[in-house]
Amino acid sequence: MWVTGVLGRVPHGYPELVGMSGYVGHVDELINGGFRAERAMSPRDGGVWWVVLDAELVVHREASAFLSCLQGADRSPHTVRAYAGRAALFLGWCAGQGVDWRCIELAQLARFKHWLEVTATRTGRPRSGTTVNAILTAVCELLRFCARSGLIEAMVAERLSEPRWLRFTPPGFDAGESGQFRTVRARALKARAVTPFPEALTSGQLATVLGCCRRPRESFLVILLRDTGLRIGEALGLRRADMHLLPDSRSLGCSVVGAHVHVRHRANPNGALAKSRFPRSVPVSDAVLVSYGDYQYERAELVGEDSEMVLVNLYHQPLGAPMSYRAAKGFFERLAGQCGFPLRPHMLRHTAATNWVRAGVDLDVVRALLGHASLSSTTVYLHARDEDKRRAVEAVAAGREYR
Repeated sequence: MWVTGVLGRVPHGYPELVGMSGYVGHVDELINGGFRAERAMSPRDGGVWWVVLDAELVVHREASAFLSCLQGADRSPHTVRAYAGRAALFLGWCAGQGVDWRCIELAQLARFKHWLEVTATRTGRPRSGTTVNAILTAVCELLRFCARSGLIEAMVAERLSEPRWLRFTPPGFDAGESGQFRTVRARALKARAVTPFPEALTSGQLATVLGCCRRPRESFLVILLRDTGLRIGEALGLRRADMHLLPDSRSLGCSVVGAHVHVRHRANPNGALAKSRFPRSVPVSDAVLVSYGDYQYERAELVGEDSEMVLVNLYHQPLGAPMSYRAAKGFFERLAGQCGFPLRPHMLRHTAATNWVRAGVDLDVVRALLGHASLSSTTVYLHARDEDKRRAVEAVAAGREYR
């Protein structure tokens, strides 16, 4: 479904989209209560913005300003897109229930939470607690943004959180000399969620995945993600100048020892974006070096070396253009169909982290390799899987029988 000509109905005083005549938006998110999230493209500079439209196809001023703020803060495209759909879902529920979102109360937000938990999605399945919490987080951020901007009363945002004393603190948390920092503002409403162990591939599954790769670029992308733990956006955003694959890169002005890649947060022509704003270097394995050499040979034969991006289109038009998120998604979906088990780029990141932890790598080192801002994001890989626990019990039982 395509919607055109919406620009003329932008509310007065919304500067972010003024002058974007010929707006064309693609309905990429769910439609609820007449509200929808759409992607707007400017014909002047090709810039892409996410907006929220109401039932009359009028841009919702406050929600769209919130999304513009997220994009201006360099949040990842996937984050902005997800928040757009969640904001539209919340505003649609409010419109359907006759609730004024500008002065919503905690009891009404609790009703919204209950509705999220009992209402099936388009797949026919109920939302998980993790998904419900993600939607509530987006709603709270939207309301806090509006409160800070003077668009709604500050007390509306204050109702969403309550003081909470931390009984247990995450690693590295500074509680203060007298524990004064243990009292924090926490969201008042939270769904019960079970934190699953990150999905990691076994060695046999990895061999199957690589066996299904038909071309050098495909093998290189899989091996790169498997051995470095890069996010797919970080891999798609790599430039050739980031590939320091010599044993000594001092001639390039780099003091990092050994072959490595640099991950940098910057704007890229394909929209790929590194999540962390802090640059980092990640060592690469011999397998990455070999597969990159094969890919470079293939690339030189098909499209040449014009683009500065590492991953470019080799098999589809426009040839030589930076590889997009959509192309990477299609590639992994094809691999999953051939392999016969679920496969997503982030599973290779989980696999790298899991293998590092099980090899005895210090957790601080794993955190630095993954680019996590907090150590608490890395500790999830310490959780034991069911097969790990069974293996431990069986090993001890076998030892007792042997004695």
